Amino acid sequence: MPTNINNDDLEFALKKLKAKEETFIQLESISKLGSWELDLQTGNGIWSKQSYIIYGESEDVKPSLELFLSHVIPEDIERIKQKIEQLLITTEVITDSCRIVRNDSEVRDLLISAQTVFDKDSKPIKIIGTTQDITEQVELKRHTKELSNVIESSSNEIYIINAQNFHYLYTNQGACDALGYTRNELLQMDVYDINPELTKQEAEYLRDSITEEEKNLNRTLHRRKDGSTYHVQSFIHPITYNNQKAFVIFDIDISKQIGDEIRLQEQTQLLNYQANHDSLTKLPNRSLFQDRLEQSIASSKRNKEKFALLFIDLDQFKKINDSLGHHIGDEVLIESAIRLSKAIRDEDTLARLGGDEFTIILKNISDPKSAAIVAQKITDLIKQPILIGTHHLYVSSSIGISIYPDDSSTKENLLKFADAAMYKAKEEGRDNYQFYSSEMTAFAFERVVMESSLRVAIKEKEFVVYFQPQYSTATDKIIGMEALVRWQHPQLGLVPPGKFIPVAEENGLIIQIDTIVMEKAMEQFVLWHKKGLNPGVLALNLSMKQLNEKDFLHKLIHTIDRLGFNPLWLELEVTEGQVMNNPELSIQKLHTITELGIEIAIDDFGTGYSSLSYLKKLPLDKLKIDQSFIKDIPKDEDDMAITKAIIALGKSLNLKLIAEGVETKEQKDFLVQNGCEQIQGYLYSRPIPAEEIEKLLKTNEI
Repeated sequence: MPTNINNDDLEFALKKLKAKEETFIQLESISKLGSWELDLQTGNGIWSKQSYIIYGESEDVKPSLELFLSHVIPEDIERIKQKIEQLLITTEVITDSCRIVRNDSEVRDLLISAQTVFDKDSKPIKIIGTTQDITEQVELKRHTKELSNVIESSSNEIYIINAQNFHYLYTNQGACDALGYTRNELLQMDVYDINPELTKQEAEYLRDSITEEEKNLNRTLHRRKDGSTYHVQSFIHPITYNNQKAFVIFDIDISKQIGDEIRLQEQTQLLNYQANHDSLTKLPNRSLFQDRLEQSIASSKRNKEKFALLFIDLDQFKKINDSLGHHIGDEVLIESAIRLSKAIRDEDTLARLGGDEFTIILKNISDPKSAAIVAQKITDLIKQPILIGTHHLYVSSSIGISIYPDDSSTKENLLKFADAAMYKAKEEGRDNYQFYSSEMTAFAFERVVMESSLRVAIKEKEFVVYFQPQYSTATDKIIGMEALVRWQHPQLGLVPPGKFIPVAEENGLIIQIDTIVMEKAMEQFVLWHKKGLNPGVLALNLSMKQLNEKDFLHKLIHTIDRLGFNPLWLELEVTEGQVMNNPELSIQKLHTITELGIEIAIDDFGTGYSSLSYLKKLPLDKLKIDQSFIKDIPKDEDDMAITKAIIALGKSLNLKLIAEGVETKEQKDFLVQNGCEQIQGYLYSRPIPAEEIEKLLKTNEI
């Protein structure tokens, strides 16, 4: 209510003024605005209550210009003094800011507005003004500027777009640098101009799916001004900008991440491929085959269909691998896989289980005849000659077939039955196919039991050594003997080698068996020598696989030393084919053996593919004529001619000669007449146990 000087009495007028003063003080407190005045004649000042609060001064302190200046920070003193001088010569209001230090040491930002009051003679008499604490506003402005600088200088792309038409309302320098456009160019564009794969429908769906409370992550492709593209991940948030609905978008270049993801995906696919495919033939491996077999069972059951499972084994492959090397064997496997793939349809599955074993799933066959047609096609394809380098190689296939659901509805039995049928095909002479029958299960079971029993036999050392004596044709005296293995089974008795050797060779157990035979034979020879007997030279069969083991020589020397066996008593027999597999390596390793005083003999000579240039380089002591050339003497003139040639060759190389498999006096006479000095065979003795050999040795001494 205004004060009426004419009508209000003094007391009422004072009450009105008091009320106005309180209101003014309250307004100052709310606005943090303090009022003040400075008498230029006396230098004294008047501060409102809020002014004292702003400076942190007690109200009993007398305000003055000096008090005010004592609070101003040193950096602002000169500028404030200049403003005061300007005030004294103008009637205009002058506004400026400065920083002060309060009595509590807190630094505050102030906005000061002041005006000089002049008398009638234009002489300045006082200055009046206001002081406002703007610390919060200054801090906010500083933070805003810092944030603006961060946004502007960010290497990430930051945009603000109109929520309706998707035009750009703001872009930072990072966006300009990334895209190659100027800011003005971008502000004339919309999101479709730099997002070549974004459609209007997608953009509108994205806009409508984002609410005020939600954010959105989105991947897209950006196109630069030069036409090149890169991947970005967008963080989108709805905002209000310049009083209009908008979106702020933060884009990060994720091209490297996308590249890494693509490479990771490619590596994952490669690892998955490698885990499920054979590295040599690129065919599905056992793992993928098992999965395909499960799928075939499920599909055939659902559709009430039949399918055939073919188990294929390559005949003669092991001989090729052992005689010509793994590199040739690998080429045979690759070519065989190619031929097998030509025999089946796209929907069928061809897999390599390992080694020379393949399987085929023939889907949806009408009857077993369909499987027989494919099996016959396979046998015809496989036995065609394979040309690798200068080698013309011949392999055949043994195929076993089981039918779903006729033979079984489980994958384990289908595979087991096809495997059993394959072994039946081998028993029938190879190069044929056989369908599964119940009788085959017993045959397959016998092989499984045989392998299991062999492993026990190795552990328990159930093998015994038989010896077949070798005789001098000049004296008919024992000059040595060949050690041959027999299996003394605890339940079955003596198992002949023909029963278990093929299984041992197939499963890689033969090396362990040979090691047992070597140790037992050497031990027996040492014992005979201690008894004063002379068993001559111990002939042991040595496979190149055994020789190629890293620690073979170490084991051999260790066994010789441990048993007290004289190396001069030992002769190692290696087959001709195995030596010629890698003649250079064979020469090197056999020389190492002969340096120990051990003799080397070529076993089964004449059955392999010897190169005479290599033969004369080998550190050989003896040629052993294979029994296949002896058995038909004197009936077969070709065998007689070959035997004569071998004897002549041996003598020309200064090698000792021994013929194996001699069973008749006629054969012995022929060999003696042609200069063969040593004989081994049933004519003199079958392979017999150590006790019987000992009797012969005692007789031999007479």
